[in-house]
Amino acid sequence: MTALILHRGSFRANPYERWLEDYGSDFVVLASAEQLAVHGEELPAAPPFIHAESLSSYDTSPRVEERAAELVREFGVRDIVACQENDLERAARLRQRFGLPGPVPEEVLAYRDKWEMKRAAVRAGLPVAAHTLLHTPEDLTDFTAAHGLPVVVKPRRGAGSIDLAVLRTEAELTGWLDRGPGLTGPDGEALWLAEAYVEGAMCHLDGVVLDGRIVTMWPSRYTYVLADYRDRSGRMDIALDAADPLRHRLTDFGERLLKAFGGPEHFAFHIEVFLTPDGELVLCEAACRAGGAGVRDVHRAMFGFDPAAPPVRRQLGLPVAYEPGQEPSRIGGQLLFMRRPGTVRRLPDPAGMPEGVVKHQFFARPGDRVEEAWHSGDFLAAFVVAGADRAQCEARIRALEGWFLRGLDIV
Repeated sequence: MTALILHRGSFRANPYERWLEDYGSDFVVLASAEQLAVHGEELPAAPPFIHAESLSSYDTSPRVEERAAELVREFGVRDIVACQENDLERAARLRQRFGLPGPVPEEVLAYRDKWEMKRAAVRAGLPVAAHTLLHTPEDLTDFTAAHGLPVVVKPRRGAGSIDLAVLRTEAELTGWLDRGPGLTGPDGEALWLAEAYVEGAMCHLDGVVLDGRIVTMWPSRYTYVLADYRDRSGRMDIALDAADPLRHRLTDFGERLLKAFGGPEHFAFHIEVFLTPDGELVLCEAACRAGGAGVRDVHRAMFGFDPAAPPVRRQLGLPVAYEPGQEPSRIGGQLLFMRRPGTVRRLPDPAGMPEGVVKHQFFARPGDRVEEAWHSGDFLAAFVVAGADRAQCEARIRALEGWFLRGLDIV
């Protein structure tokens, strides 16, 4: 047997050879050239990897799927692994095309196509913001005339807030239309979605489904606006306490969504939910993959395992020891600092880091020239923190924020 791995991201963060050490066969890799450059990594060359290559324009080029199909035939591939958002549908189509096991297109559609996602939520009675597909500029101007500003525009199959825009004024609306993003594809399908702006906080639910059963599900709450990734302060995201009434409301919301959306037999999930000022829960988006940024590391700190790994093992027929409905051993959170333009003169010394940090990573070094963040995962530094409860975790994160900003010098 040979498994084809479609890879976008960091190999350090996705140690396939360790996740699948008992797979008993070889791996072939097709990776994003852009992401290798971002993470400063090389393609794996040692066994069990028997072939690895990268392609440019990985997220958008049809050549990626064509090349993947060639690799399936060339190496007799029997399994396809895809953990990142942009690969989910690509891998599903390849499995269907070659009769391979694992998620197929209809199982991932509602988690990738934001229009189908909204439709599925409405059918399930889950609140969503008013929304519309954009075939023409008039669709957007008519929508804002009916629902007012601000309005959110986003790619129908986007990820990581890339190209998402919040249009707050008529000038911003006109400017967005003047820049002329292609609203439809060659077949006339709308590529963009507009939705009414939802006031309130953002929460998210993260966990794992194995053999069709929820193994873990836990809610967290962002203390920042997810789509506003040009802020200079620390971005905090902390899990809720077990006894928090909001935790139970969000868990019920997530269970209803997973039941309505269905999905693969084994998958990680990341569900974003607005909490409005009047206490209503409104679906933002849902994904059938592990959360980005430090979400996986927070899950690992709370439950003891990376949520991305068990679904891959089960998909490939490997054993996973688990109990449905697992509870966390502690509360975790993350602190993120976005890139901001300038030259890095100094970063704080990790030796003086406050207590409670279970993982940290700097994405620049002294002397580096840093550009403005352009998507929600474009970090200067990231930290994962744990505590006995949410209050202790938050106190530790706030101490860490002060320590980092005092030690940072960018000009």
